[in-house]
Amino acid sequence: MWQTIVPISIVLLYLFHQSAALECYVCENQETNEGKCKTTIQTCNYGEDVCLTEISWGSTPYWQQGALKQYYISKRCSTKDKCAKYRTNNMETCTHIWYEDWKCSECCKGDRCNYYVISGAYSIEKPAILTILLCLYHIFLST
Repeated sequence: MWQTIVPISIVLLYLFHQSAALECYVCENQETNEGKCKTTIQTCNYGEDVCLTEISWGSTPYWQQGALKQYYISKRCSTKDKCAKYRTNNMETCTHIWYEDWKCSECCKGDRCNYYVISGAYSIEKPAILTILLCLYHIFLST
């Protein structure tokens, strides 16, 4: 009896594990969190238990003096340890200062949990514009 239960149990565990594999959105160096970053889904490999999102702000790869800065968004599957290492390595440069190059990393656990960019790279300009307008409004009202 054990000779049939053990192999069947192993097969069932394998099938359950395959059906429970993590899914993450994947894209590389996209300018916005649209298009590929919201439509391309990958079933993660064995051992990859988190979704990793990296957001960079900097000059274009073909840097030249006065070049405009832009966002670069990358998403992929990762292990919890690798993702924690990326977060630690990028923590010092994760400043969100518009005139400096910066890079931030975020980890999340759960199917397609990296749909949104947590650090707000896609919508960061809107609060900045609103703040400037409110400051100008205050200056003109107080004079």
